[in-house]
Amino acid sequence: MFNSAVRFLKWLCPGSDSTFSKTNEKHIYPCFVELINFVAELVVRPLLDQQPTSSDQKPKRLVRSYRKTDVKPDNAEGRRRIDMALKCDALNNNSSSDDDEYDEDSIQFSEERLKAKDGRKDERPNYSRIFAVVEVKPDTSAANIEKGLAQLVEYSKGVYWNQHNRRFIWGLVSGGSDVKACILGPNFLLASQFMDVTTAAGRLELIRFLVNWSFCELPKLGYDPTIRFNRVHKCFTIDMADSNEPMPTQTTYYLRKIVVFAERVFGRHTRCFIVGRQPPSLEAKSDNSGDILIKDAWPEVSGLAEDDMRDESKLLKRVSNGLAGHSEFNGLYPKYISGGRMQIQNTRGESVDDTTRTILGETVWAQLGDLPLRAHMRIAMSGVGEPLKTIQSIPELVVVIYD
Repeated sequence: MFNSAVRFLKWLCPGSDSTFSKTNEKHIYPCFVELINFVAELVVRPLLDQQPTSSDQKPKRLVRSYRKTDVKPDNAEGRRRIDMALKCDALNNNSSSDDDEYDEDSIQFSEERLKAKDGRKDERPNYSRIFAVVEVKPDTSAANIEKGLAQLVEYSKGVYWNQHNRRFIWGLVSGGSDVKACILGPNFLLASQFMDVTTAAGRLELIRFLVNWSFCELPKLGYDPTIRFNRVHKCFTIDMADSNEPMPTQTTYYLRKIVVFAERVFGRHTRCFIVGRQPPSLEAKSDNSGDILIKDAWPEVSGLAEDDMRDESKLLKRVSNGLAGHSEFNGLYPKYISGGRMQIQNTRGESVDDTTRTILGETVWAQLGDLPLRAHMRIAMSGVGEPLKTIQSIPELVVVIYD
């Protein structure tokens, strides 16, 4: 640990190393990496030393930095390189439940691997596992910070595209020795005040951020706890609840295929999944696993769910109920199965609508003025008709759209 601290002290203590320049991005990379991983080591130290801790004092994960910097992540489109990336490492591999806390690719780290300093194999950033992106700039000039924030926005597309359970994304922008924490959502990008790591107060604030990420509940990291990886059946599961019913019931579906990815930086972040009611390993090969479609999106909404006239799930349910007795229309419209606004637990353990307001909290939301409210919507529906690629001509396409 002492050797690790020595490597980042020259960033925190200006003048301690004449060869170090805090305006040189490549000088900052290894210092920032070592600081983040040093904090992670301190977080896990009581567990490795087998010190008694209560459940609320145990970290839920470790937030570490990938060691490779200024690198093109795996699964990236184009040649854009990111400065640094953070990841969430699980604490053990002794899980007895298939539905434990979501882990992007089901990798669990044993105590032995936690103790290993350089034994990890995933030191190259991968967009399927990146928790947060870090951009480093030589100073805090408005132009450099604005460029850093713009790069975070650009790189968030790779995270949304590869991680289908991401509700929002965290990031860090460093200008020399000053660091901003950033949060990116469907229609917002917010940044904290600068945290100057050369001062005790600035270091304290940054370390609080890093430690909180290891202890907080999963939704606070931007993940959706209703989309998880099932380690037994080796597939993702998606929970659905009919929030339009007085007594909501929940159904777990098993992912077959992703047909629409969240490919926009801001907006609805629409994703569409083909799912089945049973794990792929238990279904007959002849069974049509594509008979259920789940649409997951963040549309703009108006106030409470019961007052929202634009609720797609209500409209689809109304159509399905109205045509229920008319078999001649089967195959001409998607049939409602379940869905509505997704809910999530707040800090008091209460179930509340999963909205941008819930993400940011009442204090921050009140300061944002006229920012439109977006809600997390999920609808399960039956498949319908033939795919559009079977259309033979433009007139036929016009007729289909008109219908």
